[in-house]
Amino acid sequence: MGVVAKRSSMTFFSNATCQFCHRVRIVLAEKGVTVEIVDVDLNDRPQELLELNPYGTVPTLLDRDLALYESKVMMEYLDERFPHPPLLPVYPVARAESRQLMYRIERDWAPLISVIQTHEDPKVIELARKRLREGLLSTAPVFGELDYFMSEELTLVDCCMAPILWRLPLLGIDLGEGKSAELLQGYMTRLFERESFQNSLTDLEKEMRDL
Repeated sequence: MGVVAKRSSMTFFSNATCQFCHRVRIVLAEKGVTVEIVDVDLNDRPQELLELNPYGTVPTLLDRDLALYESKVMMEYLDERFPHPPLLPVYPVARAESRQLMYRIERDWAPLISVIQTHEDPKVIELARKRLREGLLSTAPVFGELDYFMSEELTLVDCCMAPILWRLPLLGIDLGEGKSAELLQGYMTRLFERESFQNSLTDLEKEMRDL
């Protein structure tokens, strides 16, 4: 992976298919951060992770003596620690709007992925697919005017969106045809063609698009 380099003071405990780990890997790649990435088997978590994080979860970011274990906190920390290129707007109102969009993605869409992947009731799974598809398509008009989510430049909001959109084939979601689907597909192409996004992908994530 492009974000992996020589051993450094920063270590990122990640899982190869986790959407929350993926969003942080996108930020690391966008910033060109030198980081050691530890791929964690969730059925056999390393002792170091359990000592750093009281929940034993991934993602977990270790930077010298600082251990972070919430993805949005990590993303904002990295944006402040490595200010170029900036991934949050400069002005307070725009920054607040970006944070609120990230919250909505976390609350409305990210949980649907877990339902689709783990629930046993086909009806519940199909409803989750429908809700996610409709929710994503509802954002399409934005991309008729701006290249990214409410912005001309890539932001942390896009770093949260990209892992969800990349996983659509794995989730069995087809955006279909029509203007909304076309606009959203254009946005996806802009995201996925970025060098930083390609460098953020694990081998297993690359396989998701081959389904």
